[in-house]
Amino acid sequence: MEFTNTAERRMEIDTVFSRIESFMRMEPHATYNLIIGTDGHVHRGYTKMITGIIIRRENRGAWACYRQVIIPRQIMSVRDKLSTETSLSEEIACYFDDQKRSQLEDILLPFVYHGAALDNFIHIDAGHDKAVSKTALYVSEMVDRVESLGWLPVIKPDSYAASSYADRYSKNSNIPAVR
Repeated sequence: MEFTNTAERRMEIDTVFSRIESFMRMEPHATYNLIIGTDGHVHRGYTKMITGIIIRRENRGAWACYRQVIIPRQIMSVRDKLSTETSLSEEIACYFDDQKRSQLEDILLPFVYHGAALDNFIHIDAGHDKAVSKTALYVSEMVDRVESLGWLPVIKPDSYAASSYADRYSKNSNIPAVR
């Protein structure tokens, strides 16, 4: 698994975790949201999936990176595409197991009574509005999957990690599709 952001390339997941720890150590008294979201875009002959990881310090900045996965076919089914996006987010969430989350929480522990906190979210690129979204039929299924991992699901219009951050890179033709 390799991740990229504007400053670094070819980061392994352990390096990403270290960057998240460093970011949180800068202000251990803050409230943080660890957010994972995936968006996919069908291109000719393949589907490009981008999974973003964002550590957001409420009202005080963020650090983010993304991972690209190329599926060597065009995923045309809305359900299959949404399910694959959710699976890729879940895969990253599983890296942040109880031990990893405890390491992050330990950074904040001395400041918990002063408002320090960490919440874990998976942003799903789907919305409830059947008039606007083809994904509405599958929202409850994806939400159940995310909740079964112990993460908090977020859907459109609030799922910016998937629908904005990852979306920017999944559609961008300037980012080469590494196969």
